[in-house]
Amino acid sequence: MTEYGTGLHPEARALLDQFERDGIRPYDQLSVLQARAAVAAATRLQGVRTPLALVRDLLIDDALPARLYHSRPETIAPLVVYLHGGGFVTGSVAAADRPCRALAAASGCAVLSVEYRLAPENPFPVPVHDCLAAIRWASAHSRELGADPARMVLMGDSAGGALAAACTAAVRDSGDSPLAGQILVYPTLRPTRGNPAPSLQSNGEGYLMTRGSLEWFWGHYLRGCQDTTDPLAAPLLADDLSRLPATTVVVAEFDPLRDEGLAYADRLRAAGVPTTTHLVPGALHGFWWMDGVLAQARDLTEYLAHDLHTRFGFDD
Repeated sequence: MTEYGTGLHPEARALLDQFERDGIRPYDQLSVLQARAAVAAATRLQGVRTPLALVRDLLIDDALPARLYHSRPETIAPLVVYLHGGGFVTGSVAAADRPCRALAAASGCAVLSVEYRLAPENPFPVPVHDCLAAIRWASAHSRELGADPARMVLMGDSAGGALAAACTAAVRDSGDSPLAGQILVYPTLRPTRGNPAPSLQSNGEGYLMTRGSLEWFWGHYLRGCQDTTDPLAAPLLADDLSRLPATTVVVAEFDPLRDEGLAYADRLRAAGVPTTTHLVPGALHGFWWMDGVLAQARDLTEYLAHDLHTRFGFDD
């Protein structure tokens, strides 16, 4: 694997060059509907659909759509509750279908992908409340899912990482059934405006996700200034990160969000939380959904599967 500091991965560079030739515009130059269509169309960058023994659509509390993936439905497996990325505005269970299939197959875990409601129609804190409802439902109905409630990990990428971090802290505070861990993949953890993270400057232009696009997403998600420091919206700004479960934070080298992910991992360690940081050299934000063109994405799926087994003790 390319070492950190040696530059953008050649496949990532080729992808950026192709986007430039195709005239792909950043999100802050699109309408909400155009942005959603662009994310849906980007599934062309994903690999083949992994066949699984069980893929089932269901409703949480008869209201919230979700999709269950299980490679061994005859067994009781660890459960990954997955919250998709998309800047709180875009993304869907359908857009994340192939990455979830690949993770379920590689890890042997059941994966429950949640269709939380999106901003701006449903701004903060609605998506957080949806995800909390899904976590509680999954815990209560785990046996129906072929899953073990004592081995449940919350996972999210990008905006889904913010939701996962917020919900993990909320579960701790509520006294609900504790989570076995959380996995945050290149998470966004505080609003971009006023954020001093150096990577927002060094990687804020020219690397797929731009600072302007991040501000556009946060602008649609938050209701106003009162939300910018709420720890359910901005987990990095929470006063107390103690007593959280074992955490893995994945960051991409050429991501404007890289440094806030690293800062969150440092704060977790300082609070006594067992924390692993996995920095992917030469990588762009959002790369996990691009396994059809980026070997880094396929490598990350294998890393996550191994992490679920070794980090969280899911040995069977």
